Amino acid sequence: MDFDQLLVRFFGTDDIASLAPEQLAMGIERLRLQFGLERDGGRRFALWCLAYMLGAAPDLDVAFSDGDDRDAARDFMETIDREIDEDD
Repeated sequence: MDFDQLLVRFFGTDDIASLAPEQLAMGIERLRLQFGLERDGGRRFALWCLAYMLGAAPDLDVAFSDGDDRDAARDFMETIDREIDEDD
């Protein structure tokens, strides 16, 4: 899944910084709904990653029943958090 396509799909724009707070909240709600419905592991992981970057991801033990998926999510979290720290 392409990041910009995900943004357009759930938020109607690839410029998320331009959204009003209520538009952001509605997009996050759509993202959460799709995450709950998604059965494809790769797509589910991509949705979780986007939700994590927006501060809206469910806890790993709730989101992923598979230990390998939880480990991959932890790796993603560490990578994103490290990059954020480097930008500060």
